[in-house]
Amino acid sequence: MTEYTDHHGPEGLRTRGTVVVVPGRGETRATYRRFAGRLAADAYRVRVVDAPVFDGTEDTGAALGRFGAALAEAVDGTAADGGVAAPVVLVGADAGAAALAALLGRDEAGPRADAVVLAGLPGSASPAVGSWDEELDVRTACPAHRGTLSGDSRVRRGSLDEAVPDALLAAAYEAELPVPALFLVGDADRLADRDALTRTAESQSRARLSVVRGAHHDVLNDANHRSVAAETVAFLETLRNELVPVVSVESSTW
Repeated sequence: MTEYTDHHGPEGLRTRGTVVVVPGRGETRATYRRFAGRLAADAYRVRVVDAPVFDGTEDTGAALGRFGAALAEAVDGTAADGGVAAPVVLVGADAGAAALAALLGRDEAGPRADAVVLAGLPGSASPAVGSWDEELDVRTACPAHRGTLSGDSRVRRGSLDEAVPDALLAAAYEAELPVPALFLVGDADRLADRDALTRTAESQSRARLSVVRGAHHDVLNDANHRSVAAETVAFLETLRNELVPVVSVESSTW
């Protein structure tokens, strides 16, 4: 059975959709408590699953099949009546983002998805990270997030030095995503390949690449996490409005 952690919206409000969050290397479900709570406060049902395992010892296709089955199970039963509260948006970080992109890019049927958010998609030539303090510096400048990572005994320290399999990254960057996509990357992310990420985003029929100033690799949880959560909610609301922005700027002096 797939394990997950649920975050519910305010009581009495109609659920506006389902968000399933897939963590990255070394992270736990607790890593995304703050991000999930912000989305849930806007009446989205948020479910955080365990980070997928892609260690290169298993065929990529088989690993993606196993991941897809677990994800499909996690999507089910999010509505009060046992169904699914639509739209369904999959959110992945780091290797979780790579796994989602590769999974959605396959011809085979996968879990239900109306849109995807790919945050901190790593490049293929990531530099060595080193000590835990150095890994924290690569991940985030947010003191609260650094404390969350350091205080969680289940976080696997040194995990960013574990390479994401080349076959998985290739599948992620070459994927033709069948759903609208929001790419998120920090402009201080040392693990990102901005050129490759830009090419991938521009190759999609319905995609936006949003760059977060000052953000490191853990872009969903870094110092500007409020703005990133707001950008994510804006994407969710735009998705509900057939990709027409709900707010447009008519005049501005800043």
